[in-house]
Amino acid sequence: MGRFSEITTFARFLGDVPAMLRKRMTAGEAHAIVQRRLRERERNLLGVLESSVFTNEKSPYRGLLRLARCEPGDVRRMLEKEGVDATLCALRAAGVYIAFEEYKGLRPIVRDGHVIETTETSFDNPLIRRFFRTSTGGTTGAARPILMDAAHLLSRVPMRIVAEEVYGTRDVPLAVWFEILPGNGASTILQGIVAGRPPERWFTPVLSGEGAPALRFRAATRAIVATARLARAPFPKPEHVPLDRADIIARWAAQRIRETGRVAISSHVSKALRICLAARDLGLDLNGLLLGGGGEPPTEAKIREMRRVGAEFRGGYYTMETGAIGLACPNATGPNDNHFFEDHLAVVQHARVLPGFDVSVQSFHFTTLLPTSPKLWINVELDDYGELETRRCGCGFEALGFTRHISDIRSFRKLSGEGMTLIGNEIERVLEEELPARCGGTSQDYQLVEEEDENGLTRLSLLVSPKVDVDEARALEVLNEALSRGSAAAALSRTIWKQGGNLRVLREEPRWTRAGKLIPFRGLQRDGTAASAPAEER
Repeated sequence: MGRFSEITTFARFLGDVPAMLRKRMTAGEAHAIVQRRLRERERNLLGVLESSVFTNEKSPYRGLLRLARCEPGDVRRMLEKEGVDATLCALRAAGVYIAFEEYKGLRPIVRDGHVIETTETSFDNPLIRRFFRTSTGGTTGAARPILMDAAHLLSRVPMRIVAEEVYGTRDVPLAVWFEILPGNGASTILQGIVAGRPPERWFTPVLSGEGAPALRFRAATRAIVATARLARAPFPKPEHVPLDRADIIARWAAQRIRETGRVAISSHVSKALRICLAARDLGLDLNGLLLGGGGEPPTEAKIREMRRVGAEFRGGYYTMETGAIGLACPNATGPNDNHFFEDHLAVVQHARVLPGFDVSVQSFHFTTLLPTSPKLWINVELDDYGELETRRCGCGFEALGFTRHISDIRSFRKLSGEGMTLIGNEIERVLEEELPARCGGTSQDYQLVEEEDENGLTRLSLLVSPKVDVDEARALEVLNEALSRGSAAAALSRTIWKQGGNLRVLREEPRWTRAGKLIPFRGLQRDGTAASAPAEER
């Protein structure tokens, strides 16, 4: 897209902002919208197909349907007779799907020798004409642009209201610690205003100077704030709080807890943990703080450290393209147990054998059901796999009709490192639990990074924060010993790494992603740079 076109579409979006911010959605309206969507899943999916696929020659899905010899009438009959999930399973079996590498532009779509070329915009919703540009987090490759418009932001508000009711936070003071554009801070606040829940403060880790977003994104952020304020909406200005100054937010939270009894902060998981670690160092009691967010798996180690200062955490499974795929069950069986939001999404699973490994995982394939989605997905495979089940839990989400749970979410690209297979939760256990327990520090002080050295050889570097008082040899000893007690794959990885002499310790702070996430293991991309996972808030 040319710069002039981008400015024009953004100006149109700004024109929609005042009217959007004059809306206020009640809890009753949110419940009614969600329940209607649940009843009309088949109708909604058919509407998306008719408006943006069947009549759109540029849609890669139209080409896939043609190769599968599946006519529009066939899809209509399947939806009417079998429902959404069975129809999507049949389409997946017929080759109507988008593999992760195809969606990310790492390879063309190939079915039975036929090639369907795609571009960066092939999966964009053609109906969106008034938008601001944001992007995925780029945790599994290059960041991809997302076109965010007022209709899509409004479509996400009902589940936000429902979640706050389930968690009991509708009247609790709120702050956010998210990035300015192309990050999701602005969109989060716009939704919050319509939901009647504007945050009191907007903290952001990068605002200007080195590493700041491009000028056009900084200017667009200022324009959104100014437009909202001219419309008399309570839109807070972004305040620069870098990652190493989480104490500022911890002090604010402690003060608001003393004044009101409770406070909520939305952020990424690792940022939320930083707030709690800062509170621990300051001796602050954060009993009454509810932290929420996604961006990475909320592991047991992270949650334990949050609870030590009295905070509670409610995680979620997000993407920038769809918003919340699911949110944490209040009666969860584990730290990564979410209710799947099938009012606006569908999901099927399909076995994926990882290239070069005798490992098969049940990867998730998602489909968007609403015409407001900025990206159109039909059986799109994300970089994730996990468990999907229907069960009773007795929480407020179930009472609304969300009985499916999506849990134990992992990234399948995280399975491979230095040509060896590593199960995600194994390396997390070593980095977040064993090393801190035996060498000191916290789960945020260790990271395993796969990268190429100056000779093009792949090296695995164990990053250890300089703050941790531990000998490098001792850190390696603990890592190797912990791996030797793990699975056969972990033990074999240890042997290969030791034999190749390619495991080293670097005394530096673990590397955060541009989207403000800290991932325990960062694998290697095709260009030789370190890439993190999983796909949440990609």
